[in-house]
Amino acid sequence: MHIVVAGAGLVGLTAAAVLSRAGNEVDVVEQAGEIRAVGAGIGLWDNALRVVGELGLRTPVEAMSSLVDTWFRDPDGTPRRSEGTAAADYRFLLVPRPELNAMLADVVGRDRIRTGTRVVGYDEGPGGVTVRLGDGGVIAADLLVGADGVHSLVRHRLRPDAAAREHGRHTAWRAVVPTRGDERPGGTSLTVGPHGTRGGYTRLDSARTMWMVNQFDAGELTGDRREDALDRAGNLVSEGWHQELLAMIRATPQEAVLENRILLVPPMDSWSGEHVTLIGDAAHGLSPHLSAGGTLGIEDVPVLRDALAGHAAVPEALRAYEQARIPRFRTVREHADAIQRAADATAFADAYARFSHWMVTTAPR
Repeated sequence: MHIVVAGAGLVGLTAAAVLSRAGNEVDVVEQAGEIRAVGAGIGLWDNALRVVGELGLRTPVEAMSSLVDTWFRDPDGTPRRSEGTAAADYRFLLVPRPELNAMLADVVGRDRIRTGTRVVGYDEGPGGVTVRLGDGGVIAADLLVGADGVHSLVRHRLRPDAAAREHGRHTAWRAVVPTRGDERPGGTSLTVGPHGTRGGYTRLDSARTMWMVNQFDAGELTGDRREDALDRAGNLVSEGWHQELLAMIRATPQEAVLENRILLVPPMDSWSGEHVTLIGDAAHGLSPHLSAGGTLGIEDVPVLRDALAGHAAVPEALRAYEQARIPRFRTVREHADAIQRAADATAFADAYARFSHWMVTTAPR
């Protein structure tokens, strides 16, 4: 089968690698001029690492990553976890995105990745799909997989009523900075502060630290990016806690601070046409407060592979893929809402442990 994957991000490259290993001819189309990654680190739980392991990458990925052993903290630094939960409910790997994407691209084969153009349209017929590219190129294929993110052009063509929407005024700030030496060795995981504010920092490696602050209803943004991040981080600080977070934000160059209004992809009753489907954020873009968007996108991949292998006709396979995945994301959204509503670190720990335990233990194998 000839498959075109739109998008060479984490999920698109994973899909291309897994589908290639299954015996398909796969071409990847990426609008950027090179394989790159937005952001520095991505949290991957065990259900995603199992898929990475199928590609022979688990050992090198673990070697270059940091284990995050999450605690949820009050603004005074008091650590909280939910009673009766297991350590695995709080542990994931923080993986450097650029390095992971480079590994995946090597598995796919750089000669199978077309950069500097993007999918701008397609036409489906009874035997397949004709994919139109921005550089004027055309590819005839059996299947088009839209892995082109929350602003997906494939989704816009397939479901023009499902444009990504702002998650209220939910805003996130983050940056990767040189490790200063005054950070806590294990980082601070996540502090749950008042006014819907969350934040903390994690060591990526001995030389780099990533900090993050978000607020569910950030209101109007009146300063520059660093000032706005500092203002919200003040909700996460006490005399003996997180002073180093303020220091690292102050020391971050203005141009290094990423500020994003959070966008969500609305629930859809279908992700597919006859020879076109969506995967990852293009299908179910989530809020980053779950710390599981990449994991759940990777989880889509073997389900799609197995559906294609188990059905003679592509349209039947895509129906089976949807039927396996869409109900799961209804439950994901219920968990996301419960975590967002948590008023303090104890409630947040309870809601998050319920989600992470459910996600990992019910993941397809």
